[in-house]
Amino acid sequence: MPTVFVILGATGDLMRRKLIPALFHHYQEGLLPKMFQIVGFSRDVLTKESFQAMVQEMTKAKVAAPKEKIDEFSRFFVYQQGVFEEKEGYKSLAQFLGMRDRDWKTCSNKLFYIAAHPQHYKTILQNLKSSGLTKPCSPEEGWTRIIVEKPFGKDLKTAQELDRLLGKLFREEQIYRMDHYLGKETVQNILAFRFSNSFLEPAWNKDWIESVCIRLLEADGIGDRGIFYDGIGAFRDVGQNHMLQLLALFLMETPSSFDGDAVRQARAEVLKALKAPKGSAVLEKTARGQYEGYQGEQNVAADSKTETYFRIITSLNNARWKGVPITLESGKAMEKDLVEAQITFRHPTPCLCPDKNRHQKNVLRYTIEPDEGVKMSFWVKKPGSKMQIEERSFSFNYREAFKGDEFQEAYERLLLNIIQGDQTLFVSTEEIMASWKFVDSIVRGWDKAKVPLVSYLKGAPVIET
Repeated sequence: MPTVFVILGATGDLMRRKLIPALFHHYQEGLLPKMFQIVGFSRDVLTKESFQAMVQEMTKAKVAAPKEKIDEFSRFFVYQQGVFEEKEGYKSLAQFLGMRDRDWKTCSNKLFYIAAHPQHYKTILQNLKSSGLTKPCSPEEGWTRIIVEKPFGKDLKTAQELDRLLGKLFREEQIYRMDHYLGKETVQNILAFRFSNSFLEPAWNKDWIESVCIRLLEADGIGDRGIFYDGIGAFRDVGQNHMLQLLALFLMETPSSFDGDAVRQARAEVLKALKAPKGSAVLEKTARGQYEGYQGEQNVAADSKTETYFRIITSLNNARWKGVPITLESGKAMEKDLVEAQITFRHPTPCLCPDKNRHQKNVLRYTIEPDEGVKMSFWVKKPGSKMQIEERSFSFNYREAFKGDEFQEAYERLLLNIIQGDQTLFVSTEEIMASWKFVDSIVRGWDKAKVPLVSYLKGAPVIET
């Protein structure tokens, strides 16, 4: 089906780093519709030719391909100059899209990708509506879809405002809320790991699991993200989206199918069951910190109270997980990069253990970055006359096991899913509202309980409190 892909903010960093290489690989594999046009929309004054030259340079910087192939790819691109705040640009864009449909003698599918800073979302959406760009040609032909990058608001109130605005323009099945973490190969594999291995299910509950920990640690500081990061902090930046999505995937109930609606509903039920610590428990079960030197970073306030690290111990108020402590931990300028889920299993009581004072617990580590894989600890007897137990592990390395296969980048998979109409890897309204409700409760608790902002050295393993 003929498709037009409009990128609002087409000269920005997201276009260069993610969208161009993803689109090129789909073009190279023949996965794009035969009649396909990419329309760049930005405030920069460019001709079609100069925009295509820019696309060629962006592509060369990211992919290894013959010049003629890159030149062919760039011809899919045209340019419409416009300022997000001014309606004239949107009117010109609408005229161009109408002309394209007349040339193709059909009503084309239309994708609108907002590749701009979240501060522009409201303005862009309002102008898309007033210009008529989001109206389908007819109920019978030509779908329209919108793609919105995270963050989806900065708290529950702003998320609700954004959702109401989106709801005036689109139905839920037309809205694709992009959290690129959900497109990662090993994040997708969580569903296969959870529901394709029958030995796990009987033990995947409060009776057999003692604790759950989700970690997202980064060795780098904030880099050049000061304008966005300061005042937002680590919890809103990665806790509200990446980490809670990982938590939902690991702890969700078995969905009725792998259909997008069923999976998203199962994730939402986990997030709605989250219990935030309250009262004095906020001081006991949460911690926050800021790395030394953060206040000297570019575009950061000299007296900033923004956290670059957090640790939260929470739980789920549902039958499967009630009472199991769940730790969420993330930080910038940490000892190393690490994204993992750690599941600690209970040992039966009474314990048939050589050392009565030490229960042998099995620990499952599911690593998403940097060494993608699964490791499970188990216990064996050491050779000799005595009953001495030692810990060993089963280990599965994802890239080593599939080294002959091509690993798709997250944006490649997500863009193809959007064209195909598959919402499984995109966040629903229910998930967003439930996660922001939890996050807002924690942030209010920090303020009310005056949880201290602990200073830590760059390269710290964890924050001791």
